[in-house]
Amino acid sequence: MALWPLVWHGQIDLPSHYDAIAWHGHEMLFGYAAAVIAGFLLTAVRNWTGVDTWTGPRLALLALVWLAGRLMPWVGGIPVSVLVVVDVAFLPLVAISLIYPLWAGQNRVNRLFVFLLCAMALVNLLSHLQLIGVQNPFGDARRVMLDLILLLIVLVAGRVLPFFTRSVLPGFQPVSRPWVEQGSVLLIGLIGLTDLFPLLPIVVSAGLWLLFALLQLLRLAGWYEMRVLRMPVLWVLHAGYGWLTLGSLLYGLSMFGLFAPSGALHALTIGVVGVFTLGMMARVSLGHTGRSINVSTPTALSFVLMNLGALVRVFGPAAFPEKYALWVDISAGLWVLAFGLFSSRYVPLLLRPRVDGKPG
Repeated sequence: MALWPLVWHGQIDLPSHYDAIAWHGHEMLFGYAAAVIAGFLLTAVRNWTGVDTWTGPRLALLALVWLAGRLMPWVGGIPVSVLVVVDVAFLPLVAISLIYPLWAGQNRVNRLFVFLLCAMALVNLLSHLQLIGVQNPFGDARRVMLDLILLLIVLVAGRVLPFFTRSVLPGFQPVSRPWVEQGSVLLIGLIGLTDLFPLLPIVVSAGLWLLFALLQLLRLAGWYEMRVLRMPVLWVLHAGYGWLTLGSLLYGLSMFGLFAPSGALHALTIGVVGVFTLGMMARVSLGHTGRSINVSTPTALSFVLMNLGALVRVFGPAAFPEKYALWVDISAGLWVLAFGLFSSRYVPLLLRPRVDGKPG
């Protein structure tokens, strides 16, 4: 993200394969989001099943494959075919690493994550084929990847948000309605299919987004109470999911020409993916290093900055479109500041052993 304004303004050129917009979209989805998903699942699956996921050299291999996919576009002379193979390999390797633990576990529903990772890998391959001009009948692969990420967030949030909130707020009982839970998964799945096969009238696609937004509002209302606002580690997750409601609404409205499509898209990317993943990384990293889940003041400030970055990127151009480039630069800067504060706190924690002496 620190490089993005320089690339977008043409001050840095990518050697091959991507133009500026394609690189930005691909790296935020298949680079950043894919890494967060992998880190979460490698940690969570061990917790769910009691079976170790990859560590040591095998985990290092995963990290190196991911890193190579990020660096290779900047190295001239590498054949595109090699770049594609390396970049696409990461998500299948993560899926392979989870097969044994998930099939050894008792909860068969968790095995869905392996198939979701494989679907993301196929969409990554499709995105590269579209970049090199291979003709196909599918829609924009990056939009489909975003839909899959949102599907995963819907699934994970349904587990962690009510649980985290209930475990921290004495006496709180979240409300989950089966028809809302099932409808949320069904609708984001249908949205993904309409993006993969863009055959439906735009009014139908817009209607799916608006109905999805309504269900997310009902879902979040059942998990929320005012005490959430007192705890940054909770409100950031609720805010991230709130962006899913708002972003879905704006996305549906954008299809009717009532909001800028770019703003609606970034409500879902910076707002949902950025805010929710930052909050999850803060919460999970503390818990899995044996520490109290209360976040520090700099970490709480990073949550505020990430939300401000989303607000600036989504609504700045809508209010003052002539300053579009400035809003993009400010938003990118706020993202960098948020992760700078987050990293200053969490990198030292993650480089040390757990304080309780347990593995992990």
